[in-house]
Amino acid sequence: MSAVTIALFVLGLVLLVVGAELLVNGAARLAARLGISPLVIGLTVVAFGTSAPELAVSVSAALSPDGGADVALGNVVGSNIFNVLFILGVSALIAPLLVQRQLVRFDVPLMIVASAACWLMALDGTIGRVDGIVLFVSLLVYTFLLLRIAKRDGQSSDEEVPLAQPGSMTAKLPVQLVMVAAGLGMLVLGSGWLVDGAVAFARLFGVSELVIGLTIVAAGTSLPEVATSVLAAIRGQRDIAVGNVVGSNIFNVFCVLGISAAVAPNGVAVAPAALSFDIPVMTAVAVSCLPLFITGGGLARWEGALFLFYYVAYTAYLILASQQHAALATYGMLMRYVALPLTAITLLLGLVLELKQRRKQAA
Repeated sequence: MSAVTIALFVLGLVLLVVGAELLVNGAARLAARLGISPLVIGLTVVAFGTSAPELAVSVSAALSPDGGADVALGNVVGSNIFNVLFILGVSALIAPLLVQRQLVRFDVPLMIVASAACWLMALDGTIGRVDGIVLFVSLLVYTFLLLRIAKRDGQSSDEEVPLAQPGSMTAKLPVQLVMVAAGLGMLVLGSGWLVDGAVAFARLFGVSELVIGLTIVAAGTSLPEVATSVLAAIRGQRDIAVGNVVGSNIFNVFCVLGISAAVAPNGVAVAPAALSFDIPVMTAVAVSCLPLFITGGGLARWEGALFLFYYVAYTAYLILASQQHAALATYGMLMRYVALPLTAITLLLGLVLELKQRRKQAA
């Protein structure tokens, strides 16, 4: 690996930090100015903007003459898994995340529906052009409904939105728009340099394209979401932190995968490994958000740690599977018959206790 690649890798990290700072501050002030909740800004402007790297990588891979379907699909699936397990996990460890009712009633169920739709469309081995068009139209409908909700509810967040002083530069609308645009630009550019360096490292060790797409490219293109959600959690903008993740996951399936499938000559081919394991994991991860958000109205620190544990476990499984390691079967059995059932029982008990408490309060 050349010194230039390493230098760009480090500079990319710097751009991510600075870009996230501009984006979070600009988006929060823009929401306050427009009378729109930070949650809606997080679900739309921030989420769609930070998903720009996924869109660029997946569309480019889908159009590549040597066939990049594994990277195109793996990037979307891996990013969605990374967004929930890693980003929400880290954000919750920094500050417990509160969740608005809109997420529980509308956005998270839609994220589950999007994941399930991806799974159903992939069952025949290809996500075709018609499937891609259907997914993209779904994004347009979702965005329209979000804007209607925003106009109906107005500023509904309980969080304190940082307002700029009337005479300051950041109080001006053009400056706020420039902050958002510049922040997004830095995030996209910085993540691109980081991804290039990470992929070069992976190929030196002979890692497969699907694994690269599911892990390094997926995590790399999600770095804007990491920087934005983590900084938003630190700054107390938890609506932006959670909305960014949920909105990005919906955008990844509806727009990134939709456009990739629509423009690819033969659609996006689905690898058997992705169909049998990775897409079901993405769907299960999306489903896991709903009971967690219902039971406590958010994500506690211990739940964030649980998410991080499962991301590490998922990545370890991918590495073992790519090398056909002898420990793969034992590892899979431990996760399937020990870790997952224990987690399911814990979540179920938490949900039952929460429902009983709510009945007592209502009585």
